[in-house]
Amino acid sequence: MDLGVNVPNFGPGTNPARLRDWARIVEGLGYDLLMVSDHVVVTPDVAEQYPEPFYEPFTTLSWLAGITERVRLGTTVLIAPYRHPLLTARMTANLNALSGGRLVLGVGVGWARQEFEALGADHAARGRRTDEVLAELQGLVPLWVGGSSTAALRRSVRYGDAWHPLRQTVPELRAGLARMRALAEQLDRPVPGFAPRILLRLTSDPLPDDDRIAGEGSIDQVLQDLAVLRELGAGSVVLDPFVGDPAETERPETAWQALATIAENWRRRDT
Repeated sequence: MDLGVNVPNFGPGTNPARLRDWARIVEGLGYDLLMVSDHVVVTPDVAEQYPEPFYEPFTTLSWLAGITERVRLGTTVLIAPYRHPLLTARMTANLNALSGGRLVLGVGVGWARQEFEALGADHAARGRRTDEVLAELQGLVPLWVGGSSTAALRRSVRYGDAWHPLRQTVPELRAGLARMRALAEQLDRPVPGFAPRILLRLTSDPLPDDDRIAGEGSIDQVLQDLAVLRELGAGSVVLDPFVGDPAETERPETAWQALATIAENWRRRDT
């Protein structure tokens, strides 16, 4: 099972030098995948969680491709309705070529209504627009489809190489996989892969299992989560060390230490 990292490409502590440091640390620690998020217009609803500066993902990944060698690059998630399908396909193909075939595209429908309005995009039609984008992207790169609604799971089965749920509990992930398998059977299509993004928040003491999502808790709890996800068939798991306070981007050392701890202990457990 591959391990990846969702790198914050936003917030007051983010700048080109910091992004370069993130890339070198992720690759240097032996992680398999470096992913970034997507917003185009930092409207008030976006800024509450992801304030400026917000580095556009295609531009950011193109730059990071030139300063990394091995790590795969990707989006978690690209908001499909924000761009014309043909433009997205062109940028995807170009970035994949420029990176030496290292691109993985996680795609979602989006949520920020004010950002949709600023871009002149139809919030109500975002599901249909996402389907149009995915249809254009098939065959270009691996496609991970985000979301946990029935429509999102159906979209994963129809277009995705993997289902890419974000920040859920292990029971929720298990239930989602069962729903997806049932939909695949109904649609007479193969079951896509499984590539969840989970929180990474290490605590000194264990957390009650009933109250925590996958990836938070003591080191033993997080390692056990990873082991369970591998048993559930995850080909990749993306660790997200951003807990929720934009000020974290000014103090990345805490996240880097957590990533180093996971990398060391997972390798030891895996051998």
